[in-house]
Amino acid sequence: MSENLPEKSNSVTNDPWSELRSATSARIALGRAGGSLPTHEWLDFKSAHAAARDAVHVEFDAERLAGEIAALGVQTFIVDSAAGDRAEFLQRPDRGRRLAPASQQLLEGFVAPPERFDLAIVVSDGLSALAVQTQAAPLLASLLPLLRADRCRVAPIVVARFGRVALEDQVGALLGAQLALMLLGERPGLGSPDSLGAYLVYDPKLGNTDAQRNCVSNIRPEGLPIPAAAETIRYLLNESRQRQLSGVQLKDQRVLQ
Repeated sequence: MSENLPEKSNSVTNDPWSELRSATSARIALGRAGGSLPTHEWLDFKSAHAAARDAVHVEFDAERLAGEIAALGVQTFIVDSAAGDRAEFLQRPDRGRRLAPASQQLLEGFVAPPERFDLAIVVSDGLSALAVQTQAAPLLASLLPLLRADRCRVAPIVVARFGRVALEDQVGALLGAQLALMLLGERPGLGSPDSLGAYLVYDPKLGNTDAQRNCVSNIRPEGLPIPAAAETIRYLLNESRQRQLSGVQLKDQRVLQ
């Protein structure tokens, strides 16, 4: 009887939607091998998952990044959040939203010029130091000339270890800035361990909520390219300054037109 049974096939059956894969980085139309994923697709998934995990734990070289930013012709400060190490940062998000006492004293001791700063920029590792080390300095290299052309007075740039988004509120308030912009590594996704996010808020102060912020996300070559990200951030900053607001009330009207 066994001689009459059909032979089992180990070949991969392609998905009929496979042509759509060229239009997206999403995992679609992966095909199948029997009732499972093809081996090469499964290994690719496991590799992407490992890269995302590694990005969360990679060490952040704040001194190197501050040096790259200083080379752009701006003053920099290096500070620490209240999270003492990576483990505490991941387990206690609240401590990543506040400065360590010594870092707070450092910014409190900064003598600002008589004319108020328009913008405070904070750069931090967030959940992907890889993203910040790769994208932050090139983004600032594109953004800072645009801000100078707009006569935007930018405070010394703050490089923060173990920072969360809301850290921009305390830093912006201490520097007396009208707006704050946080650049930090976003939570890594499968296939995007190096994605940078930019979060801006008008009138930075303790107690601001995420509803008062605007986000430009997925800044990386395979996502939103740096030149386009710089132009979008510039647009939102100018709109925020003119309208004196940010968050859900501030939209990118260029997209809606």
